[in-house]
Amino acid sequence: MKSIVFRTSMMIAVLCVSSVLSGCGYNTIPTLDEQAKARWSDVQNQYQRRADLIPNLVATVQGYAKQEKDVLTAVVEARAKATQIKVDASQLTDPEKLKQFQDAQNQLTGALGRLLAISENYPDLKSNANFLALQSQLEGTENRIAVARRDYIDAVRAYNTEIRTFPSIIWAKTVFGSKPLAEFAANESAQTPPQVKF
Repeated sequence: MKSIVFRTSMMIAVLCVSSVLSGCGYNTIPTLDEQAKARWSDVQNQYQRRADLIPNLVATVQGYAKQEKDVLTAVVEARAKATQIKVDASQLTDPEKLKQFQDAQNQLTGALGRLLAISENYPDLKSNANFLALQSQLEGTENRIAVARRDYIDAVRAYNTEIRTFPSIIWAKTVFGSKPLAEFAANESAQTPPQVKF
């Protein structure tokens, strides 16, 4: 009789402990952490796609705009710098590392903007099928980058909120040693409205 009561008590205790653990955030923290890391992989994938398109775009423009060597060189150098800075999932808690990555990507974005702007000076280039296809792919990739960054920011926000709220904060501090993940921040030029001149 005592063994039946003991087993029943143990089963009730196990059920109580598992229901408490399931509702306390213990499993939520690693789940949200992995989701944020997966979103970061999406961001890196889209930036890599852009980096892969650039040599073809530069080669196409180079054939038409040999005198624009400075712009072409700036794009190649910005691409090299942007692909050298790597941020893996273990570094997502370092805001300075993420800022370095973001700054390099912003420099590449600016150089690409100048490259696309010079196409206005070359009507034959603007009508070239290869250039138009590459420009379209680049625009699509920029849109994918924006979506991937937004998804990463949302995942980081969910994770950071979870590790700072009760009762998950208990698990975050005592069991996981969780640190907040770094978010993307708008660059300084985004804070200044563009000037329109007629």
